[in-house]
Amino acid sequence: MGSVHLVKGGDDVLRAEALSRLVDRLVGDGDRGLLLDEFAGPNYELASVVDAAQTLPFLTDRRVVVARHAARFTNADALGPLLGYLGAPAETTDLVVVWERSPEPGARIGAVPPTLTKALKAVGAAVHDAEPPAKGRDAWVGERFAEHGLALDSRARSGIAEQLGDSSGDVVELAQRLLGIFGPGASLTLDDIEPHLGAAGGVPPWELTDAIDRGDTKLALHKLHRMLHGGGRHPLVLLATLHSHYARMLRLDGSAVRGEKEAAALLGLKGSSFPARKALDQATRLGSRGVARAIELLAEADLQLRGAQAWPDELVAEVLVARLTALGRSGRR
Repeated sequence: MGSVHLVKGGDDVLRAEALSRLVDRLVGDGDRGLLLDEFAGPNYELASVVDAAQTLPFLTDRRVVVARHAARFTNADALGPLLGYLGAPAETTDLVVVWERSPEPGARIGAVPPTLTKALKAVGAAVHDAEPPAKGRDAWVGERFAEHGLALDSRARSGIAEQLGDSSGDVVELAQRLLGIFGPGASLTLDDIEPHLGAAGGVPPWELTDAIDRGDTKLALHKLHRMLHGGGRHPLVLLATLHSHYARMLRLDGSAVRGEKEAAALLGLKGSSFPARKALDQATRLGSRGVARAIELLAEADLQLRGAQAWPDELVAEVLVARLTALGRSGRR
């Protein structure tokens, strides 16, 4: 029987690794030259992918067809041939759709369209999400190293998770580098890996907002610098993150919601209601005046980043974070 797979994830290294593992498994011991047909780049059309998927295998019992850079097909017309194929997939083909941006300069990647998601679900497609977990990162680091034949003690796992932050691709690249240095089967300690860790990587946005909410200026500035330098986020992107954080509080302020479930419903959050509870708690601590002041500070910083004041962008971001942190600290008195 044939199969259908979707490979996705925001990190290029993790997504490529997941694709490589999947294709290796599908090809197995077969002749890669006969089995595998890969489409990539900005020029192919999905009709060609479908033709390949519907072609009977030659000198093998099945085919493996890979459609890379599929995120450039965003509307129903462009997706039409693939949606039609998913209505009746070939029994002799393993089709792999890779949701990644086109290699063209400036290309972006959006969410998988609902029509494609629905069609994939209907046919029982396997989804391979290469995103790392938001929590349990130490364990995730250990698993990635174990896949490369390396064992880490607890201090080494924690050290890698803290230093590399949300730069998940760097975790995989570090594992590959250390495999070449120490060989398969090695058990590594923090002392073994520290000389190879390099510069600190980025951190997820909630580490910054949590530090601001706690009023911890030193930690907040540290997380800010990790996001700007290790994570490569532009100050305007950082500003958008902070605006979303305080916009939730603004919507909750004066709404008379009771509890995190009502707050999540008002904010339109799906899944876990924990972010709603954090927003509700912080809005209560700051009060209406504190939330309004935070919005004023964000608006002021936005104007400064767009040229209203001749400060370096990083200085604008630092001053903003320091001022927001002071608000968070005053809300805890």
